[in-house]
Amino acid sequence: MLGLAREPGEPDWERLLPDRDEQIAASAHWLRIVGEMRERETFSESNTHSVQRLILAYLVYDRCSRSVAVDGLVTEPNKDNPKAIARLSIYYQAMREAEKTTERLEQQLGLTPGRRAKVGKVVKKRERSAGADAFLGQQG
Repeated sequence: MLGLAREPGEPDWERLLPDRDEQIAASAHWLRIVGEMRERETFSESNTHSVQRLILAYLVYDRCSRSVAVDGLVTEPNKDNPKAIARLSIYYQAMREAEKTTERLEQQLGLTPGRRAKVGKVVKKRERSAGADAFLGQQG
């Protein structure tokens, strides 16, 4: 299997997803989301699993929406069972759950317009040094 080129911290989509198209889509989502978060200085290595869960929720939503598009919103009752009734598609229900998950994670990660200003920047550790340090050398 030909591996996808991944950036540091990006999940191994080949291990997580059996479908090649989904692996490519997941990597594209990763680059877009993490790129945006890095631009705004809100990405931290501790966010990687949240971003991974968000991307997997995107993919579940897409899978289910394809099934709903093909099979319809309502599952027809079993004709052999007189008591059977039409039901809302299980795929539609899963889509709604994936949507709730994505909304929650997008808010937590500061990806929605209303939450962008409320997410703090990641504090970068900086070493303090004075001009004399270069002259005197590092003091232990």
